[in-house]
Amino acid sequence: MSHTAHIRSHRKPRRSASTIAMRAGVAGGVLSTLAVAGAAGSASAAEPVTQTLELPTLTADLSAQVAQSADATQQAAANYELRAERDAALSKAAKQAKSDLADAKKKAEAKKRAEAARKAAAERAASRSAERATLSASTTSGGGSTASTSTSASTSAGASTSTSTATGSAASVIAFVKAQVGDAYVSGGTGPNSWDCSGLVQAAFKQVGVSLPRVSQDQSTAGTQVSLSNLQPGDILYWGGAGSAYHVGVYVGDGMFVGAQNPSTGVVERPLSYDPPTGAVRVL
Repeated sequence: MSHTAHIRSHRKPRRSASTIAMRAGVAGGVLSTLAVAGAAGSASAAEPVTQTLELPTLTADLSAQVAQSADATQQAAANYELRAERDAALSKAAKQAKSDLADAKKKAEAKKRAEAARKAAAERAASRSAERATLSASTTSGGGSTASTSTSASTSAGASTSTSTATGSAASVIAFVKAQVGDAYVSGGTGPNSWDCSGLVQAAFKQVGVSLPRVSQDQSTAGTQVSLSNLQPGDILYWGGAGSAYHVGVYVGDGMFVGAQNPSTGVVERPLSYDPPTGAVRVL
């Protein structure tokens, strides 16, 4: 026996194949477990990154869509407002055109009426001038006018063609009041182109030298009271009570009278039936 046989060898004992295989399997299992754990951990760690990357993308798209929708809504509102303003402008223009047309028609009608009134006034003025010339000639000849002279003067004035049996001063009074037919009625008017009822009567009798009170109340008691069945041309007619009359006129014969009636009719010649008087007085 060798002298070193009792000393243990420093070499590691050889491992058996089974031991090596077992250790390899354990190591493989550990490595597999670590690999799975690592993969799981990697997956878990990667998932938030994926969400974090996708969230801003979705938010940006949604914001873009909202902005586009808001722009579209704003544009639609602007279009609607523009259309409403245009419609309002067209409506206003149509109303203004209609108003302008109506004003133009009114002005044309007013101008036409004014022209007609001017012509009528000129004709009345010419007629009155002719009548007054005739009346002046009659007065100059001594006041001996006859009924035919009065009728002729009335016809030339265009006021009336009715006949009268008036003579002298009565004929002159009748000729004067008939010459004023068509003049305007104005309260307080005393001529020469506008009258009230008592102003016309006072002026008519002044032509023949008879001075009458100014107002109808006093004129209704200025002469002798006569019945309506016994009237003569030149009598003063009154409406209301004697002393409190509210209207007067002149009887011109043939059942007619002349008076300044009211603002709508002016001086007119009417039958007694048009407005029957209350009484009459005679001053001639």
